[in-house]
Amino acid sequence: MKKRYLLHTLLAFVLISSCSKDIIDRNMEFSALQPASLDINAGIWRPILLTGPTEFPVAAPIATTSPAYILQINEIKSFQANMTSAEKNAVKYWSAGAVLRWNEIMRELVAKHNVPPVNNPDGTYPFPSAANPLAYPLFPFANPPYAARAYAYVATAQYDALVAAWYYKKLYNRAAPYTVDATVNCLIPTSDLPSYPSEDAVVEGATVEILKLLFPGDQQFIQQKAEEHKRARLIAGANVRSELEAGEALGKSIAQKFVTRAKGDRAGATAGNQTLWTQLETDCIIRGEIPWISQESPKRPPMLPAFGKVNPWLFDSLTMVTTIRPAAPPSTSSQQFKDELAEIYNYSIKPTREQIRIAHFWADGVSTYTPPGHWNAVACEDFVKQNFSEVRWARNLGLLNMSLMDAAISCWDAKSFYFNPRPSQMDPRIKTITGLPNFPAYISGHSTFSAAAATILGHITPARVADYTAMAKEASLSRLYGAIHYRSDCEKGLETGNKVGAYAIARARTDGAE
Repeated sequence: MKKRYLLHTLLAFVLISSCSKDIIDRNMEFSALQPASLDINAGIWRPILLTGPTEFPVAAPIATTSPAYILQINEIKSFQANMTSAEKNAVKYWSAGAVLRWNEIMRELVAKHNVPPVNNPDGTYPFPSAANPLAYPLFPFANPPYAARAYAYVATAQYDALVAAWYYKKLYNRAAPYTVDATVNCLIPTSDLPSYPSEDAVVEGATVEILKLLFPGDQQFIQQKAEEHKRARLIAGANVRSELEAGEALGKSIAQKFVTRAKGDRAGATAGNQTLWTQLETDCIIRGEIPWISQESPKRPPMLPAFGKVNPWLFDSLTMVTTIRPAAPPSTSSQQFKDELAEIYNYSIKPTREQIRIAHFWADGVSTYTPPGHWNAVACEDFVKQNFSEVRWARNLGLLNMSLMDAAISCWDAKSFYFNPRPSQMDPRIKTITGLPNFPAYISGHSTFSAAAATILGHITPARVADYTAMAKEASLSRLYGAIHYRSDCEKGLETGNKVGAYAIARARTDGAE
């Protein structure tokens, strides 16, 4: 048992390390952020949890003629006179944008923690504990629903914090250090955006508070990134220390509203217990259907069967049940079910090379940043090209990730309600290409995530609607090609995701940013 555990851990480490290296090396190529628009009026955009941009006050900055400010200017000059190569690299790295870089760090953390626990000697499975995050199994197990929730809380906290920051920027209209003192060397693109409070520090402060909740065992790593981020802004000549301190304090204060929501959103009970697992199976049998049964040995409890009870962002729980939840899948005794099962068998025995490629490209399984992370990566690649301001970056990723979290809630609601078996359970001849998820089939998570993401991203970038739609369709088909889902799972997943995305579009049209 010990040998198997060590092998499992080593494999996970190798996968994570190689994934992280690819991410870091690739992302260093991004150019410095140069917004096409400052979005100077973003302080009046509609926040998500804040009652308004002034809910948390920010004191007026000290005068730029004061001795204290002059000391802070001299601090920048001192740093610049003694820069190391590592500090130069940090300035370049963080100049790509605070929201972008913290999103990448989030994806790295998710990939690190996306490793399912190994069973105990008695055949039971341990559950990660937030109270003891460094004990095996490490907390969290960042599976797709957990990851979607994590991305959503970080993105929405960043957005509200930046709306407030933009309000105070316009109110105080403090010029950047390099404008106040022309002898300050600005190492990043200059901007007319007021520098108090620092937008980078606002993002850093809000993000760190949320990450401490979501990844409590990684606080040292998270804090190291935060310190690197703030120091890079000083060395770059972008902010004096008091601007960073004001921004960080504002971000941390606003983040507490999101921490409070997270602690009360019912996610803590999503794993359920044996009573719930048995009830879901029993309810399915009572309806005259064949229930999902874990195909692992020993049998593993279903992944987060109560995640459908988590509080969504874009609609209420009643709407999810009455409007979002799809109709029942084809009965396991119906001809349609038999036909769909035969279709999957055919894919499993003779997939084309292209189908295999697609199945692996969209797999996003163990030790990856999950399907929600895949769509964050897609969005970030596209947003970089559009030169959004930090506040618009946060707004757009907030919309995307609220959609992805609500897609996870809606999808898992259907999975647990119908508790439909996987193709390989119904026909043991079927062998999947990329592994077998340990939860019911109907509806497809990949399809639901992808359609929700494609719908809101198409609204944000209308010129890419066809591309996003095609990507969502391919991600959905990848689960057919991988012999993981029936066609109905995928088609209804796409429909459900489109419904979720439509709610995000409705919010986008009323948030004041368009």
